[in-house]
Amino acid sequence: MNDTLLIRGASAILTGLPGAAMRHDVARDGGDLRVRGTRIEAIGRLAPLPGERIIDAAGCVVQPGWVNTHHHLFQSLLKGVPEGIDLPLVPWLSAVPVPWRRHFDHEAVLRTAARVGLVELLLSGCTTVADHQYHYWPGMPFDASAAVFDEAARLGQRFVLCRGGQTRGREIDIDPPPQTAPETLDQMFSAIERDVDRYHDPAPDSMRRVVCAPTTPTWSVRPEELRPIARAARALGIGLHSHLSESLDYVRHCRELHDCTPFEFVERHEWVGPDVWFAHMVHLSPDEVRRVAETGTGTAHCPQSNGRLGSGVAPIPALLAAGAPVSLAVDGAASNEAADMLNEAHACWLMHRAIGGASAIGTDEVIRIGTAGGARVLGLDAVGTLAPGQAADLAVWSLDAPCFFGLHDPAAATVVSGGRPSLRALLIAGQLRVENDAIPGLDLAELRHEAATAVAAMREAQARR
Repeated sequence: MNDTLLIRGASAILTGLPGAAMRHDVARDGGDLRVRGTRIEAIGRLAPLPGERIIDAAGCVVQPGWVNTHHHLFQSLLKGVPEGIDLPLVPWLSAVPVPWRRHFDHEAVLRTAARVGLVELLLSGCTTVADHQYHYWPGMPFDASAAVFDEAARLGQRFVLCRGGQTRGREIDIDPPPQTAPETLDQMFSAIERDVDRYHDPAPDSMRRVVCAPTTPTWSVRPEELRPIARAARALGIGLHSHLSESLDYVRHCRELHDCTPFEFVERHEWVGPDVWFAHMVHLSPDEVRRVAETGTGTAHCPQSNGRLGSGVAPIPALLAAGAPVSLAVDGAASNEAADMLNEAHACWLMHRAIGGASAIGTDEVIRIGTAGGARVLGLDAVGTLAPGQAADLAVWSLDAPCFFGLHDPAAATVVSGGRPSLRALLIAGQLRVENDAIPGLDLAELRHEAATAVAAMREAQARR
């Protein structure tokens, strides 16, 4: 049996590469792409090989799989919680993520939440997921890291565990449950070391990575711990990740407590560089934008969550113009009830044009930051672009929904139309993980029932408090 797969006759191929190289010239060079094993072998005008499987891509757009660089998968069962639906970030934290963590006290509910989030992402064409999993506490009765890695492996997704947590209680948390109790620094880092030993693969096409990711550098750990954390992580050969400058409250708190901006604070403590990326970065001064670029520090842009919480819009065009690494992310579903990458790309395109004008950001740039940009931030050099030798992580989108009828530029479809095309095929490391809009072996009705049952149990328990 031939070990190749031919995607044939695409209407458009987007490569994730910069500039004019983003759009492969289908009319001139052909709209075919061959996968051999885990890698892309060729793109162009290709003749089928004997015994080769063929995916008919007529009328379809082929692009790299999305790379989601910041999520909180456990929040997939906290969508639209009424108690926090109209609150800004700080009171929202006290109304939703903090008090509701008490219900994630057993492995089954965490696994259901992770599965919901991963499936939602997979069906939006997302092939790589970085989960900022901070749901850890001393004496927890199950292995949260193993659970999320296992759920991702079952679906065949590349998975980066950003192992979070806190070494001190945050003063902003009101009546926190036992499941938010801080670990000691030794407990946190011993756990990170165990996860690195069990899961971390530094290869450029790794399926599993571990990152050191305290929940926030200004609230969740002591200032004197930041530099030792950074040095210990670098000694292990792993990256650093956290939240930064998400809201004006965040900036105000840092100025009042440390007499500096959040980025100045982390820069003082060795938390900048090409091995570091922060979620949000909404409130940056022009000088900070310059320093972010000069240090090579990455950004996980979460436009929908920032809009939902009223936090603002990150200066992404300015960061891109300065040459800073920028990626796209959905954040947790508790602050983004459409936690998929298609919606995120559409929101990114619209928001920056709304505040910066019609030329603020183009569709190709949105796709690039959501694919190659994410791979750059995560250090996965073999993914995020379509070229011979690169990992075969790609989506074949069929533009069969009415919102795409009449579209002059199919290559822009996954950004401009705001609808969801059907997924003819999704490949990860050359393996077919979605086919004809279905995940082989997954019962969506059963997953929906599991999620609804879990939510009902949470709300009943919360009402009894």
